[in-house]
Amino acid sequence: MDSETPLEETMEALDQAVKSGKALYAGISNYDLETTLKAAKILEDLHCPFVVNQVQYSIFNRSIETNGLKEGAAQKGIGLVCFSPLAQGLLTDRYLNGVPADSRMKTDGRFLTEKNLTPERLEQIKALNELAKARGQSLAQMALAWVLRGGKTASVIIGASKPEQVLDNIKAAQSADFTQEELDAIDKIAPAQ
Repeated sequence: MDSETPLEETMEALDQAVKSGKALYAGISNYDLETTLKAAKILEDLHCPFVVNQVQYSIFNRSIETNGLKEGAAQKGIGLVCFSPLAQGLLTDRYLNGVPADSRMKTDGRFLTEKNLTPERLEQIKALNELAKARGQSLAQMALAWVLRGGKTASVIIGASKPEQVLDNIKAAQSADFTQEELDAIDKIAPAQ
């Protein structure tokens, strides 16, 4: 969202991209529920197909649940494509035994720094990893399956940096179902805030 640009102007630009053949559908990124619904109405009035809002969502970032976007988008038939479903790598086994020298924390630091790996967060990661093992999954697979559960998210952007990570992450779709006990355990380990 750009608070400096009128929403109508942005949606008209998306409509123009679709109608000129440069895009098949309109999509937005990081719009809250209220603005998503306003954008949907504008695009509907323009007869422009609007299909997706790209948002951040993970076990550690549940803002789309608490702010109503997940339910509101589902009710309007707007897909959610979730980025950072592995919380920049925290929801993997990568940091269970310290910070590897070749990790994002050490080599990039724009989105994930060592201050993000607090003792409390590490305990959550370890507990989630144990739950994933009990499900017969890696922590990354369970975290991806959790984001995809219930059919209210259209897809995830995994952001893998190695081919083997892609192959491992694909396995998340093989067991996306959770028992209520597993969901309750995840909520207890990493509650929505």
